[in-house]
Amino acid sequence: MVGHAMQQLDLPDRSMLMIENVGNLVCPAAFDLGEAHKVVILSVTEGEDKPLKYPDMFRAADLMLLNKCDLLPHLTFDVDKAIEAAQRVNPAIQVIRVSATTGEGMGDWLAWLERSRG
Repeated sequence: MVGHAMQQLDLPDRSMLMIENVGNLVCPAAFDLGEAHKVVILSVTEGEDKPLKYPDMFRAADLMLLNKCDLLPHLTFDVDKAIEAAQRVNPAIQVIRVSATTGEGMGDWLAWLERSRG
């Protein structure tokens, strides 16, 4: 599907195409779509155990976005434990804490995207 879409899109030079897979931490790691980077999004509402439950995606990812960080005061989510779990399966994974509500980490995320364009 991505290959067919790429044939139909008229992307300008230095464009960035993002391929999103919603709701599944298993399948995206199993297939090479020709992407330059894999980014996994872990919402703090999901639990810090996800990197150990679904290690393939975290092992394949270059970056973990720790999402919805504005909710942390209302949850028992352990940020350090989540990062440690992700780094246990992928010592090289980078982590950026983000919140679309407050804007936390968005500058870092955009800078990472810009650096990753190659």
